Amino acid sequence: MGTIGIRDLSRNASQVIDQVSSTGNPMIVTKHGRPVAAVVAVDADALEDFVLATAPEYASDRRAADRDLAADRAQPAAEVIDRIRRKG
Repeated sequence: MGTIGIRDLSRNASQVIDQVSSTGNPMIVTKHGRPVAAVVAVDADALEDFVLATAPEYASDRRAADRDLAADRAQPAAEVIDRIRRKG
């Protein structure tokens, strides 16, 4: 995994994209020496999974669900569906 400054990325974007795409190795983008973004190769067949896994609202919901599971606040879907059917 390499790093590249944002200014260098703006000058060499095509080459950086080609490198990341061909090697599969991500490139960390820095601004004033601090990491701010990453350029990563994306498999076209896995694009939807990638977008969902990295979308902030999805990631937040996933962390909340993990906390609920850890605290034993989750219920099996079959039980919830069964309760809904009995009420309806």
